[in-house]
Parts: sequence; C-alpha cells; structure tokens
Amino acid sequence: MTTLELKNVTKRYRIRGAGDLLALDDVSFTLTSGRTLALVGQSGSGKSTIAKILTQLERATSGEILLDGAPVPRRGRALRRYRQQVRMVFQDPFASLNPYHTVRHHIERPLLLDHVVPRAEVDAEVARLLERVRLEPGSTIDRRPHELSGGQRQRVAIARALASRPSLLIADEPVSMLDVSIRLGVLNLLADLQRESNLGVLYITHDLATARHFSDEIMVLNHGVVVERGPSDDVILNPQHPYTRALRDASPDPEKHFSGSGTVTETKG
Repeated sequence: MTTLELKNVTKRYRIRGAGDLLALDDVSFTLTSGRTLALVGQSGSGKSTIAKILTQLERATSGEILLDGAPVPRRGRALRRYRQQVRMVFQDPFASLNPYHTVRHHIERPLLLDHVVPRAEVDAEVARLLERVRLEPGSTIDRRPHELSGGQRQRVAIARALASRPSLLIADEPVSMLDVSIRLGVLNLLADLQRESNLGVLYITHDLATARHFSDEIMVLNHGVVVERGPSDDVILNPQHPYTRALRDASPDPEKHFSGSGTVTETKG
C-alpha cells in the first residue's frame, strides 16, 4: 500500500505591494492507495494549491510531504521517480494537451521517459491505455487534441496520467470544464479505474454531490483551513461546520443526478 502524507503544511505567497497571502494554514491529511479522498471547497479555498504541492509544482512554505514515510525528493532522478508514482489530471483538457502533437505522442512520451515497457511494446501499450479510458485506438491514436471533444480530451489526459503506472492520482476539478451531459461518464470512468488498479485518488471539487458519490472520505477546506472531515455520508448528511452546511445547501440534490449505485449512462463525448 502506498501512503502520501501532508503534515502541517502551510503555504504563503508573497504579493508585491500587498504583503503575504496565506493560501494554506497547517493542513494535514493522508492519501492511501485503494481509497478516494474528496477535497471540497469554493474557488480560492486552497484546493489547487494542495494539488500543486503534492505534485511538486509548488513548494510548501513549511510542513512536510512524505511518501511511504520518506520526505519527497526535491530534484533529480528521485523526484522523477516520485512523480511517476503521483500523477495529476488537470482541470482544463483544452490547455493540458499540446495542440501540435497527436494522441499517440501524448501517451507514448511518459511510457518512454519512465521506461514503463520495452520500446517494441510502446504502440501496443498506447492502444491498451486508450481502451482503458473507453476510446477506440484506431479512430483516436493519430488525431490531434482539436479534433476531439472535451470529454475525449480529458480521457486522453487520464490515459497519459496512467501511462507511468502510478499508485496515486490527483484529479483537480477533472470535469468542471466539460459539458454537463458527459461529466458523470468521466467520473464513472475514474471510479472504475480506481477500483481496477487500486489507485489512491485525491478528487478535488467544489461539488459536494459528486464528492459524496465518488469518494470514501470528504475533507472540507475554507480559506486554506480544514474545517471538517470524515466519511462521505457523515459529512453530507450530518455536517458539523456552518461552511459545510452552506456548501451542502448550495449543491444540487444528488438524488436527481445519480442512481443508487452512482452509475449513469454517458452521453458520447
């Protein structure tokens, strides 16, 4: 089992002419393989800052990030190995894929850089990864991002994240920029992949309804502070903090959007 820990992490940004901005204040939590933790909060609450720190796109001002009890490396091959274990699916599928490169290039690049399979097996692995995200390799592999729908682009981004065979996946608002008709299909795909590969998933969202249906636990963040955490049903059905209650009351009724199993029929995209 892989375990990723944030311990007492604080992040301050220096704003020219305005002093320091406190983005995270003494945040601690643990993400483990086989479990999905939802990180919920409004825009500006610090959710994406946590994602950037976990993937080492940002450095914490103070605190520790530990992978299986060892401090996360800051440079070199050790950092590359860490990033092979902890991969990210970005919010914007339109910006996260290079428009000049084909789907094949986007997925084969991490396979080659991380030496996942022998070079002779790369094409077959690209096709397998596309099939895992429910895309038909023959009609997708040589297309460029602008030739795909938003949902297809995000599926390619997920396949790229899976190419390095990570243990943990950071999904930063992975469906917020997709059409409503295809969001649940992508979330169902992530849930299936999590179960199939025993992934640990940090699902970052502002939507408590999807957080309840697609996570084991929920952690609520407000202005960089964790105000509530616990099993998903407990947090939604019996919220203790006024901010959590306000988020719940502002969310759509999940029973209108999900069946009891949390599975829906996806519109193509």
